[in-house]
Amino acid sequence: MKKIITILLLATVIFSCKKSGFLDDKTNGLDENAVFTDSIQTINFLNRIYVDAGYSFGPSRFNSAGGSGNTELATDNAEGNNNLSVWADSYVQGVIGPNNVSTGFGTDKDFWSTPYKNIRRINILLSKLADAPLSAPMKNRMRAEARFLRAYYYHYLVVAFGGVPVIGDQVFGINDIINLPRNNFGDCVNYITSELDAAAAELSTVVYKDIDYGRVTRGACLALKSRVLLYAASPLFNGGATTNSAALAPLISYPTADNSRWMVAADAAEAVINTGLYSLNVDNATRPGNGFYQLFLKRINSEYIFAYNRPAQKEFETFYLPPTRSGSSVMKPTNSLAEAFPMRDGKSIKESSTYNANDPYVNRDPRFEFSMIYNGLSYISNTGVKTQVFTYTSTGSTIANSTSDAYTPQNKFTGYFSRKMLDENLTNASSGTTERAWPLIRYAEILLNYAEAITEAGQPEKAYDKLKLLRERAGILPGTDGLYGLKANMTVAEMREVVRNERRIELAFEEHRWNDIRRWKIASTILKGFNSVDIITRSATNTFKHTIGTAPRPLNFRDAMYLLPLPLAEIQKMPLMLQNPGY
Repeated sequence: MKKIITILLLATVIFSCKKSGFLDDKTNGLDENAVFTDSIQTINFLNRIYVDAGYSFGPSRFNSAGGSGNTELATDNAEGNNNLSVWADSYVQGVIGPNNVSTGFGTDKDFWSTPYKNIRRINILLSKLADAPLSAPMKNRMRAEARFLRAYYYHYLVVAFGGVPVIGDQVFGINDIINLPRNNFGDCVNYITSELDAAAAELSTVVYKDIDYGRVTRGACLALKSRVLLYAASPLFNGGATTNSAALAPLISYPTADNSRWMVAADAAEAVINTGLYSLNVDNATRPGNGFYQLFLKRINSEYIFAYNRPAQKEFETFYLPPTRSGSSVMKPTNSLAEAFPMRDGKSIKESSTYNANDPYVNRDPRFEFSMIYNGLSYISNTGVKTQVFTYTSTGSTIANSTSDAYTPQNKFTGYFSRKMLDENLTNASSGTTERAWPLIRYAEILLNYAEAITEAGQPEKAYDKLKLLRERAGILPGTDGLYGLKANMTVAEMREVVRNERRIELAFEEHRWNDIRRWKIASTILKGFNSVDIITRSATNTFKHTIGTAPRPLNFRDAMYLLPLPLAEIQKMPLMLQNPGY
C-alpha cells in the first residue's frame, strides 16, 4: 500500500509569506537562513506551495453566509441558493466588477492573489535552492516541481483574466516600487508552455518513492501543456478579443485567429496519450459504469495525472447530499445537465427510441446515475439502509411529499441533487469516511482535449476512437456498429457538438464547465434567462409527471464577462496594467 502525502499533512508546514495582494508579500515571518540551510525545512517550503493546488476545485471555494460552491455554480450545470453574497450568483447575474471580483472567497481561494502568492513563494524557493543542503538530483527535481507549479498557477490567471504580468524569477524586495504592465496573451502562453517543457525534461527520469506519491510528474507537465494549448486555440483566445482597442486586443487573446493552433493542441494531447502511462479506470463487470464511479474514491488509479490527495473525510457528502442525508446541497444539478446525458444506447434523449419522458431515468448512460440523485433513487439513508429520495413537490400531487428533499419555489431545489464523486455508502451523518483525491487533471480530460482539437483541426474521423473509449468505460452499449451511439461520418460541426456535450457530462462538477463555456464563447447564449429545473408531481404510488420549470436565479451574461475584471486594488497599485474591456 502506497504511503501518500495528504494535504492534511502539508498544511502543517511552513508558510512563506503573509496573506495580502499581488506582490505585496515582500516580507515573511521566517528567517530565510533558518529555512534554506535546513534540508527538511526547504522541502517543507515546497510542500506548502502544493497546499493551494486545489484552491479552485474544492466545494467551499466560495464562502459566505449565502452559501458555498465553486465555478460550476456559475454555469448551466448547477443552481445554488440564489444569494448575491455568493460569488457565482453575483457573476451570472452580471454584478461582478473590479470592486468585488475578489470578494466572497474562502481563505486563499480567490482568482488573483492566491496564484500570485504562490508564484512568489516559488520564486523565493528557486532563488535559494542552489545553496540548500540537498543533493544535486533532489535540487533538480524540486526545481522542476516548482516550475510546473508556477506554470499551473499562471494558467489559472490567464484563463480568467487573459494576459497578466509575468515576473519570471524575480523576487521583489521590501523597498521595491512595483508597477508592471500586463504581458500579451501569446507571451503568457509561450512562457507557461516553455516552463512545462523544461520541467518535463527534468522529471523524465525521476522515480518517486511511495511517500512522495502525488508530486508533479513528467506526465503532469505534458497534460497541463495540453490543456493550456487547447484553451489558447479556442475561440475566446484565438483571435477572439472582445475589444476594438489596439492596446488591449493582444493582452486578452492572440491578435488574429489561426486554425493551425488546434493541431498544435491535438499534438500536445497525443503526446500524453503516447506515453502509455495512463488509462481509463474501467469496471463494467461489477455493474455498468462502475469504473467511472469508483475512480473518484481512489487516491491511486491509472487515470489521475495530477491529483489533490485528501485525508480520510466525507467533504463532498457534506456539501452535496440532500437534506434527508444531512447534506448542504450547495450545488444542485440543473435539468439541462440531466438532459445532456444520453441513453444507454448512446443516443441522445431526442434520438433514442428507449427514452420515456414519463420515466426519464431508466436506460440512461450509467454516468447519469453516478452523477446525480433523482426522484425515486434508492440511496443510503442516515440509518444505514437504502431508502428512496423523493424530490417531487406536494403542490399538485395527490400524495404529499413530507420529506425535506421536496421541491418548493422557496427552497430553490431543481429536482436533482449532486452525486458525482460521492461514496454511495456514506451520508453526512454517517460515522464513516472515505479516501479520495480531487482530479485536478485526469486522463479522460486528455482524451477529450484530443477529440476536440483534432475535430477543430478538420479531422473529426480521428475523434471517434477517443470518444468510444470514454463511452465504453461509462457502460454505454456498443451497438451493432460498434460506435457506442455515435453517428457515423460526422462533419466537423456535428462532431463539435458531440465532443462538447461529452465533455460536459464526463467532467461535470470537476471545474471545467465555466472555463469551457467562456473559451467556446457560448456563455452569452447559455447564461441568459434562467436555468431549467424539473418540477415533479405525484398522482399514484409510482406515477409521476415531469414539468420543466425555471430556477429563480436570473442569468444576465454580457460579453465583458468572458474575462474577469482585474481587481481595482491591483490596478490602483500598478496603473500600467490596463483593465479588461467592459469594466
